[in-house]
Amino acid sequence: MNEGVILLVEDNPDDVTFTLRAFTKNNIRNRVVVASDGAQAVDLLQPGDGTAPLRPALILLDMKLPKYDGLEVLRRIRADPATQPLPVVVLTTSSEERDIVESYRLGANSYVRKPVVFADFVSATNVLGMYWLLVNEPVPARPGSL
Repeated sequence: MNEGVILLVEDNPDDVTFTLRAFTKNNIRNRVVVASDGAQAVDLLQPGDGTAPLRPALILLDMKLPKYDGLEVLRRIRADPATQPLPVVVLTTSSEERDIVESYRLGANSYVRKPVVFADFVSATNVLGMYWLLVNEPVPARPGSL
């Protein structure tokens, strides 16, 4: 898997390392951009300074983030026509029913609880990578859009 950038929105450095190791184990070679808080993720996707916005093939979004939590990041992604069609998978340790319901209400494409055991996490990232980066057909980019 070589095409498309993955935006990993994760504030825990251990979880970032865990995720990158799982990608390596699954031969997912996509470039990964890490945003360590919600505000940084929004700035990458919706820069206000005239720089080119990041248009990832997949956004992996944690719920518990500093500055803007995952729900606020998702709300902002779905409110902007330019970022609205981007696939967002909530990848989090949160099993709070409120987070799950609100994530889907705000337009998350999927909600995945991070497995604690590394082998299980590797399996989960393999499925995510295979589906979202190879099987899923993304919204076609049109002139003036994405």
